[in-house]
Amino acid sequence: MEILLSSLLLLALLVSVSAFIHMRKKEGIKGWKTALTSICFYAIAILNLMAYWLDGLGIVSWGITIVLLMLGAYFTRYMPHVSQSTA
Repeated sequence: MEILLSSLLLLALLVSVSAFIHMRKKEGIKGWKTALTSICFYAIAILNLMAYWLDGLGIVSWGITIVLLMLGAYFTRYMPHVSQSTA
């Protein structure tokens, strides 16, 4: 069961990263500051998967997860603003 869940998470992570990169290229968004929020959230997923595989679900992995979550929230200030079109 754990192999199935781990492989599903890896598959979802790979699809999500490729879709994220494709959407950034399609929109013409450049620079690394606009991607920092997503990078932090992807790092959370990878960190928790590694902690699950290595039986490291302790206070250190939780602490790093909280720090990455707060950094991801902070870096939303660099995300591009979406212009609303009136129809």
